[in-house]
Amino acid sequence: MPLPISTLAKMRQQLSISASELNSALSTEELDIAMQSPEADSALIGQNRAKEALSFGLGVNSTGYNLYVMGEQATGRYTLVHSFISQQAQHQETPNDWCYLNNFEDERQPIALQLPTNQSKGFVKDIESLLDELLDTFPAVFENPSYQRKKAAITRATELRYDKAIDAVEKIALNKGVALLEEGGSISFSPIIDGKPMSDTDFAQRGDEERQTYYDLIDELEDCLSEALIEVPLWQRQGAEQLRKLKQETAEQGIRPLLKELEHKHSGDIAILKHLRQLKPHLIDTVTELLAPVSKEEKQEDFDKRAILVDTYVPNVLVRHSLDAGAPIVYEANPSHQNLFGKIEYTSVQGSVYTNYRMITPGALHKANGGYLLLDADKLLEQPYVWESLKLALKFSQLKMELPQQDVGMVNSITQTPQVIPLHVKVVLLGSRELYYALQDYDDEFKELFRVLVDFDHEIPLNQQNLNDFVARTKAHTRKLGLESVSASAINRLVEYSLRLAEHQTKLSARFADVIELINEANYFCTQAGEQVLDAIHIESALAAKKNRTGRVSESLLEDIKEGHVLIATEGEAVGKVNGLTVLEVGDTAFGTPARITATVYAGSNGVVDIEREVELGQSIHSKGVMLLTGYLGHKYAQFFPLTLSANIALEQSYGYIDGDSASLGELVALISALTEVPVQQGIAVTGSINQYGEVQAVGGVNEKVEGYFSLCLQRGLNGKQGVIIPKSNSLNLMLDNEIIQAVEQGLFHIYAASTVDETLSILMDREAGELNTKSRYPKKSIHYLAVNRLYNIANIVNGGGDE
Repeated sequence: MPLPISTLAKMRQQLSISASELNSALSTEELDIAMQSPEADSALIGQNRAKEALSFGLGVNSTGYNLYVMGEQATGRYTLVHSFISQQAQHQETPNDWCYLNNFEDERQPIALQLPTNQSKGFVKDIESLLDELLDTFPAVFENPSYQRKKAAITRATELRYDKAIDAVEKIALNKGVALLEEGGSISFSPIIDGKPMSDTDFAQRGDEERQTYYDLIDELEDCLSEALIEVPLWQRQGAEQLRKLKQETAEQGIRPLLKELEHKHSGDIAILKHLRQLKPHLIDTVTELLAPVSKEEKQEDFDKRAILVDTYVPNVLVRHSLDAGAPIVYEANPSHQNLFGKIEYTSVQGSVYTNYRMITPGALHKANGGYLLLDADKLLEQPYVWESLKLALKFSQLKMELPQQDVGMVNSITQTPQVIPLHVKVVLLGSRELYYALQDYDDEFKELFRVLVDFDHEIPLNQQNLNDFVARTKAHTRKLGLESVSASAINRLVEYSLRLAEHQTKLSARFADVIELINEANYFCTQAGEQVLDAIHIESALAAKKNRTGRVSESLLEDIKEGHVLIATEGEAVGKVNGLTVLEVGDTAFGTPARITATVYAGSNGVVDIEREVELGQSIHSKGVMLLTGYLGHKYAQFFPLTLSANIALEQSYGYIDGDSASLGELVALISALTEVPVQQGIAVTGSINQYGEVQAVGGVNEKVEGYFSLCLQRGLNGKQGVIIPKSNSLNLMLDNEIIQAVEQGLFHIYAASTVDETLSILMDREAGELNTKSRYPKKSIHYLAVNRLYNIANIVNGGGDE
């Protein structure tokens, strides 16, 4: 039966949420204390759990205790991580420098050299000075009189042996009346007549026998000459070898004091001494080949010679640290294989691909070695080969430069294999919650290598300390923007905005970047007004501007409802029709809009049919919510007879996918209304999820849903009978606009918090829901009484039973 007016009014008053409970406001005392906070750009708001996990993870130096920082973007996770690491890193020992040296025994395997902090620069200067001294020393050393005399003596000795052999042949020839002629480097023989060599003309006039005699004699002498000169190549080789040995000895004499000076300077470093010993013979060969005098050379050639020496001997410094810098902190935004592990560059020389040890470039791991490396986990896993290579490097504490493309046959050119560098780095991955659990499930090595989880909260408590940090960061940012200060009213509005983002009256959103974005936009309006203090009016202007920029879709939907294209009633009564509340997300904006839920019931045994699911528009969670209705009906009404009915439920004029169970309460009300034929108040919209026992459960997006329905009612005109029903557990999530709060305060709009289906039915149908008496019966004419009778009659019709 309909409830008495006084009883209905009392129930509505009990379930109604007052205007003061629709928002959360800071106390004047809390705000005054917070406004005294000094500026602190690095101040982090809340996240105590994350701070403790970071302290633990950074304090453990054992293998495998790398960190995974779990949290959404813009929650301050990078700020906290970098701040914590910086505090520790500046007190830690600065790691050594690393460089690669030319391996003279195998140039394809450059040697890794570790040098004390900030000493690589000095070592490079020492080698460059050595090369400059070599260029100053040579080829001047080869112009020394002592060297020239020794060189001339070797040349003379070879020439004397040659001359002696020629003289012996010449004596034999003269004894036989033949002259030996040497002209232009060639030797010939000519008969002697009257004390003079015979000319070709005279020789031609001689008789055949005489000419033949001379021919035979000359052949004999040529054979003698050949035998005498058969060792000339050997003499020349011996002479060249003696000259080469002389050059090497001379070069060694010039190089020895230069290297001695270097060896003495670096006597405490065994690795450098070993390299200098290996360098000496190679340097001697280079000097004899490159700097020995051949002809006068131009300055450009001198420059080229120095470039060759630099490319051969100057160390390639990969990582250089300054003294007292502490442990390095490196963030690699694009963690490709080359950016992490370094790369080997190539150049083209006369059409051929060329590389050497000086073309090795460091990666982020080289730079972070001995310190900390920060990486975005999602970007890391998108890169080919990188994840497996990083795990190997961390597992074996070795930094190896390899081209992963070679393993799949993509590179055939000759490359280098630099010596492995010991790796001591703590890797910090920044990633999402979903990615962390996926890696936990599918990669066993991940658990071994990343043992420390740093979990960032989505919301942080609104206590005095967090409020102080909030204000401190706000002040610092406004000062960065060039403003003088920020007013208390602006701080209060920013806190409200953060609470709204968190959808909680006592918790701030951890996404402070969204607050920063709002301050940036408000700064525009503050500057336009020519003011230097950021005030609440500027915040409101920024919010209104953003709402206007992103509000085209929501305004179009309201316009469609106003013009009747979308059927939504906001007054009157109707059977089987309920106004549900939905949230639409378009890009980075979300807004609420009402949707009509309808239900029909008739005799049959098809059960409750979800039309959205049948046409494959209803997603799994929505379908689950509808299936719960059958459980509720059976539990509530069909304890003594079989539940038999046919019913259809639909969200009218929905043309896209629908998910979520927040409409299940409205769907149940529409179903019971259709079943009992009791009309539903159309001015009150409803949202909420239910379980099989009729308890109303919390839903998301409650603020957008309330504001969306309020906008429609406001557009049509508030009549004092309109409102919404939300789950009681969502009361704490309300952070509504002032316009709605004023309407509630004036009694023009109502917001009810229901915890059961019975409370919802009573408000929407102006009728007692009904409670079971001792005889397990509901009061006559109550909603549940009518529902039981209708279901019992349908069961009899379908199953052929008799009347009660």
